[in-house]
Amino acid sequence: MARGARAPAVQQAFVLHQYDWSESSLILDLFTREQGRLAVVAKGAKRPYSQLRAVLLPFQRIQVTLSKPAKSTDGNPAEVVTLRAAEWAGGSTLPAGAALFSGYYLNELLLKLLARQDAHPLLFEAYAQTLPQLHANEDAQSQAALRAFELRLLVETGLLPDLSVVTLTQAPLQLERSYGLAAEAGIQPLSVEAGGLDGSTWIHLQAALLHGSMAALQQACAPVLPQLKSALRGLLHYHLGGKPLRTRQVMLDVQKLLD
Repeated sequence: MARGARAPAVQQAFVLHQYDWSESSLILDLFTREQGRLAVVAKGAKRPYSQLRAVLLPFQRIQVTLSKPAKSTDGNPAEVVTLRAAEWAGGSTLPAGAALFSGYYLNELLLKLLARQDAHPLLFEAYAQTLPQLHANEDAQSQAALRAFELRLLVETGLLPDLSVVTLTQAPLQLERSYGLAAEAGIQPLSVEAGGLDGSTWIHLQAALLHGSMAALQQACAPVLPQLKSALRGLLHYHLGGKPLRTRQVMLDVQKLLD
């Protein structure tokens, strides 16, 4: 390495998606802890004897070495960098069954809601902690993990209002009154019959978000999974521009075939 040159960045990452780039190479969409989402060229990764083939798998924490970004024609750093090395950094085995669909659902949310090169270290750790909580039988623990991750993602991207106050008036929530989470109006009074949650539940969820622990957030989500799923689905659908997620559509199609 030349004197004064910067060493390649080594950082933790997950593969969110990959695209064919040539007969032997791939374009990777990585979720890194230090730099957020990155587009990375993995040269030669498709060759039969490439060591990268067994490493560049979804849902596996890896350690990557990236090249220094080249300059584009306008003088700014290029958006795509080159993968110089990658190795497994430990973690769970690949999920199976419903857990696999849930994992791809998380990846699709990250791909569509995160801007490139925008670091979210708390969200990175939340993602890493959520993956082992996803089970093949879609049990309550898996559902709580999904809801907790959706909440953390919405907070990190600035799309979730303060859950402890009425959004339009900023008035504190009344503990026993029912409130709903609307895509455009935020937290607002709502009847129980309309699917609302009491104020104490929303305040508990907000406290868990501020605490930062995914375990605490999952625990806060567990008692109200059906109502929370409906509220968060509406909010995510709104911020995704009303476009359905491919993962969710595939899950629905598979369920129809099984039924």
